Amino acid sequence: MSVKAEQKARNIGEKKEEGKMRVILFPVPFEGHTNPMLHLAQILYSKAFSITIIHIITHLTSLHPSNHPNFTFRSIEPDHAETCSVGGVIELITLLNRQLIEPLRKCVAELVGEVDNEIGCLITDAHWHFSQDVANEFGIRRIVLRTANISAFLGMLALPALRPFYTLPSSETNLEDPLPNLPHLRFKDLPTMNNESHHFIDQLLTSIFIQTKSSSAIIFNSFHDLEPDSLLKCHHLFSPIPIFPLGPFHKHLPLTPQPHHPSFSWLNSKPPRSVLYVSFGTLATLQPHEFLEIAWGLANSTHPFLWVVRPAMVSGSEWLERLPEGFEEMLGERGLIVKWAPQREVLAHPAIGGFWTHCGWNSTIESLCEGVPMLCYPCFGDQKSNARYVTHVWRIGVMLGDKLERGVIEKMIMKLMAEREDGEIMKRVMDLKEKADTCIKEGGSSFNSLKNLVNFILQK
Repeated sequence: MSVKAEQKARNIGEKKEEGKMRVILFPVPFEGHTNPMLHLAQILYSKAFSITIIHIITHLTSLHPSNHPNFTFRSIEPDHAETCSVGGVIELITLLNRQLIEPLRKCVAELVGEVDNEIGCLITDAHWHFSQDVANEFGIRRIVLRTANISAFLGMLALPALRPFYTLPSSETNLEDPLPNLPHLRFKDLPTMNNESHHFIDQLLTSIFIQTKSSSAIIFNSFHDLEPDSLLKCHHLFSPIPIFPLGPFHKHLPLTPQPHHPSFSWLNSKPPRSVLYVSFGTLATLQPHEFLEIAWGLANSTHPFLWVVRPAMVSGSEWLERLPEGFEEMLGERGLIVKWAPQREVLAHPAIGGFWTHCGWNSTIESLCEGVPMLCYPCFGDQKSNARYVTHVWRIGVMLGDKLERGVIEKMIMKLMAEREDGEIMKRVMDLKEKADTCIKEGGSSFNSLKNLVNFILQK
């Protein structure tokens, strides 16, 4: 959107929302962080708040203001030359926490200077620890949004203190030990980023912890019945800061009508719970040999599958060049490979019987909300913690293992899909689905938590 068009859209939006209390939201420009922030913005908009999104103009963002006419947008911009030269996610976030101080300060100053809307709060992703100082400077309450689950957040915060005793990743047997005060997780389940400096990770996590404790409140995209023990620990750790578990965010919003996407006509032709949906999120990459093992494992499993392969997801490939010649023709109607799929709607389709996932939190919570068991192959970050909870705490999925081998893939797909009728995994995931449905209804835990959050923002 051009500057002129953005200004016009902003003016129209602000005129419509004149007099309402304004909530400012500041997401991290990765899809897994931006989408839940936008869901939260829509939830708060439905509660009569005026919504302003501060978004970062970067090559990473998939946020298009024109797709969100109910919100107004203000953009800030980092040094693109410097950000494009950074290799790792953690190093990039560390850099942006330095680069964006002045742009955010200028943007907030402009918003404070406008008199049409009182500012109720600034809601920022937990990774934007620098935003606490900016909020303090303008006397605005900062609320931290943790877009992933509570348990992984606690594991993240514990990592710097544990580093002197355990070096991750490693093959030491003590990595199988349970974490102190978090017995559901092992040391090997702690969030890690591949090929990134421990120094950057620990520095970022320490800053997140300190500035979260300095914030006014915390919001989680989770719900009480899903993580009661971790929620209690979080209350103790951050007391007296109020905590609002509002999840699942997407369940507060209506499911969009079935979109015009080739996957749906294909899914409509398949029997109930017969299809394995395969998607590894927006950041995971595969080596060519791993891609081939997945392809043959899916083909040999004999189950129908819908496989999302992002362009450039396979190193050195634009899309499907690494598939054996004639592979798609051999599959016929049993397999469908697409570049993108509307995941929430796909998981809600009656033909889906299982989900092979990287265990990003959005994927995990969307799957359990639709009662779909999971085959877990975590890659990095909090995905390992999520996978551990899926397979050993909630017991609504199975772990694939550390390596992608076609024989193992075939075996684990068969194991997961055998559960889709009356298996114990299926019974447990349907129980969680029911709890997720109940928590957002009147009187439910997330319903009440949202009501409390609205009152908290209004009582400025």
